[in-house]
Amino acid sequence: MKRKDKDIIIEKLTHEIKSANHFYLTDLSDLNAADTSALRRLCFSKNIKLLVVKNTLLQKALERTQNSDFAELTSVLNGHTSVMFSDQANVPAKLIKEFRKKHKKPLLKAAYAEQSIYIGDDQINALDQIKSKNELIADVIALLQSPIRNVMSGLQSGGHKISGILETLSKREN
Repeated sequence: MKRKDKDIIIEKLTHEIKSANHFYLTDLSDLNAADTSALRRLCFSKNIKLLVVKNTLLQKALERTQNSDFAELTSVLNGHTSVMFSDQANVPAKLIKEFRKKHKKPLLKAAYAEQSIYIGDDQINALDQIKSKNELIADVIALLQSPIRNVMSGLQSGGHKISGILETLSKREN
């Protein structure tokens, strides 16, 4: 591969890394063509961009992003590496777990999710439990609505009691 072609690939990878909110480094080796194709289709359906990359080019792209956190990721850049780019932190982890019900791979090498680095396949369950921004907003709204609902139901039931008492008192005087 010519130096010019490598620079173009590194530049594209750097742009993807900078624009992606979350990305996973995985190992897809030992998957046959049919399984790899099935994984690609699954990724496409979940809005995940899957790229198979050379480790040296990915390492240079990580260095060009000038994010010191990414230095930890270079330790896992060996063997076969593919990158999953996603807008949501937990979707690739769920996809990997779902795909591994029938296959042994992909294995998680590392992930960058929610401004944190996760290294090792044992982190897949932790990544699966991360809530997306929309899920967190829904949880906060539910928490905020709960006290309001309690107050409203208390006021409504109290209003019925007061009207009943007033009605009883008004009948008593007559």
